Amino acid sequence: MADKAVTIRTKKFLTNRLLSRKQFVVEANHPGKPNVSRVELKEKLATMYGVKDNAVFVFGFRTQFGGGKSTGFGLIYDSVESAKKYEPKYRLIRVSQQSPLLPHIDYVHYNMR
Repeated sequence: MADKAVTIRTKKFLTNRLLSRKQFVVEANHPGKPNVSRVELKEKLATMYGVKDNAVFVFGFRTQFGGGKSTGFGLIYDSVESAKKYEPKYRLIRVSQQSPLLPHIDYVHYNMR
């Protein structure tokens, strides 16, 4: 199988003004590759829609049986500030926009016994 470039399509595009973002389903065709990295998807979506990388979030990707096609969910926030306001903390930590949470103080004292 020849290695071809990854093609990305967006479906079910919706503008959510309440959360100041655009949300959509992402279809990535990647023949000859097992899957596509999230970083690569974020960069391609950012160039497609003309926004910054850190305002784009992709998650929930599942590869179709047999490979070659993955489907997931994507969000593009209007600004980085609104992304930090509305996006769950675990996703912000995953993309390194927030430092990991420190362990609870009682847990630390329990381990010191």
